Amino acid sequence: MADTTLYSTKGNPVPEGASCGLVPASDGVKLRVARWMPVEDAPCRGTVCVFPGRTEKIEKYFETVRNLLQRGFAVAAIDWRGQGGSQRLLANAMKGHIRDFAEYQLDIEALVRQVVAPDMPGPYFALAHSMGASILIDHARRQGPFFDRMFLIAPMLELSLVKYDVAARRLARTLSRLGLSRAYVPTRKVRPIHEVHFEGNRLTSDEARFARNLTIALEQPQLDVGPPTIGWVRAAFDLMETLAAPATARAIRQPLLMVAAGADKIVCTPTIEHFGMRLIAGAHIVIPGARHELLQERDVFREPLLAAFDAFIPGSAAA
Repeated sequence: MADTTLYSTKGNPVPEGASCGLVPASDGVKLRVARWMPVEDAPCRGTVCVFPGRTEKIEKYFETVRNLLQRGFAVAAIDWRGQGGSQRLLANAMKGHIRDFAEYQLDIEALVRQVVAPDMPGPYFALAHSMGASILIDHARRQGPFFDRMFLIAPMLELSLVKYDVAARRLARTLSRLGLSRAYVPTRKVRPIHEVHFEGNRLTSDEARFARNLTIALEQPQLDVGPPTIGWVRAAFDLMETLAAPATARAIRQPLLMVAAGADKIVCTPTIEHFGMRLIAGAHIVIPGARHELLQERDVFREPLLAAFDAFIPGSAAA
């Protein structure tokens, strides 16, 4: 079931002025979206569309929404199909599944055409993280004309989690051909959410923000999603191979800035740097010592990230 509610938790209230609802993608999948308009009579500097990473939900970005509103932007956010409050794609709602990453382009189209373009102020910018950032790069590759600029955080261009990359790709494709695409990817036993602890996590060095995000998962488990399916992994490898092709970066004319984390253990930072050096209309920077979830990191890492946003996104109050 898709969800039309935004959920507050202790220390993470819903930002004031929120409007939340469902919009259908062109293939009928129902997507949870939220939007915030700037304060009336205050100058508006445009709209930022927030695109989360895998397993993430809009609630995780409430702090970021406040940061953007304070800068004078309107904000639109979406839960990708199959996660958060959007419609799940399998009977087992905890399975993170997709047949083809091209389906996520329908989610972008739905947000833009039904939520942003009708009455949210331009210019329009994209802020995306990890899986979301790779989907937005694919959007730029397909010559999506909507966004003036894209600010992409730790884009998923190569997974550091996979030890034997070539073998994993072949196995995912073989198992998918054998009809196992909807099965969970073989992995070690996943710990229940109440057994997850800050120590040893690979996402953030900020204990308070880690605890805040864990509370969301504990209090609203219906928004969570578990490990990916074999089909999701195969589709992710397909997209990463497409983006790795030498011609891809050179063909992109979308102005974009990628920000990588120097201590990222989830996606490969050198691959982001290599991709960035081939861009014609884009660039990249690395924040040394930071972990994968830069917007959930300590202020010593988060503040340079926001400074990069201010410098890159025209109209920001701090620029």
